[in-house]
Amino acid sequence: MSGVLLATAPQKEPDETKISTADTMKPLPSKQRTLPLVGSLRMIELQLVAFIMVFSATGLVPVLDLVFPAFVSAYLVALASLAFPAHQGQGTTQEVMKEGSFFRFYVVVGTTIGLFLPLAYVLGGFARGDEHAVRSATPHLFLLSLQILTENIISGLSLFSPPVRALVPLLYTVRRIFVIIDWIHDVWFNKTLPANAQLNDTAWFWFGKVLAVANVAYFSINLFAFLIPRFLPRAFEVYFRQRDEICFKIAEDKRSAAPNSTSSKQTSPAKKAN
Repeated sequence: MSGVLLATAPQKEPDETKISTADTMKPLPSKQRTLPLVGSLRMIELQLVAFIMVFSATGLVPVLDLVFPAFVSAYLVALASLAFPAHQGQGTTQEVMKEGSFFRFYVVVGTTIGLFLPLAYVLGGFARGDEHAVRSATPHLFLLSLQILTENIISGLSLFSPPVRALVPLLYTVRRIFVIIDWIHDVWFNKTLPANAQLNDTAWFWFGKVLAVANVAYFSINLFAFLIPRFLPRAFEVYFRQRDEICFKIAEDKRSAAPNSTSSKQTSPAKKAN
């Protein structure tokens, strides 16, 4: 989603006049660590794995969408190893965005539109025998479940730096927008309402149409107005600021060690004379 489960806890800006490696690399208290939006992290992970297995077993997910998560995972590991390696000792709780009331509301809206309502739509499709609804919305739910699971996993691993973590929602959102466009095409052009449809059938028919449009609208705004212009630059800013702080501290330690080395060399001849 918007990085639905990426770290968003408030963070203090470092004091540039008192830069300390210990402060920079010190893990945050447990209350400030990454928290999932709903429920227990472990419970969500188990539920997501169950969803992924069910979606994969139904045969309703195209081969391209089954292969895409493997490609993304391999690409993220390559970036973390070659392009943007994590700074040594930086910990696993590098906050990218500060949490606020509007941002919490934004995440809740995205979770409702992108996860809960499509899940209800798919389950309702199973109950009503509407295979068309199940087939059209399942690929989106499959990719979103893998996205959230990936965000949960890498947020707890020090291998992944902020830029790599920020690329997870970005890459998945780009792919899911195309999937949702296919969903819109299915419910708007390939599905028709019977002439003798009852009120509940009509409501269900339009629920699927509006839900597909709401998803493409939300995630398009999320991609072009948040992830690309704000979230990704902020992740790079955090990453390079940490790198500069570490380099500054190393240089400072070398400068402070140099006088001590010189003084020890000057006192050693005096000791020999005695």
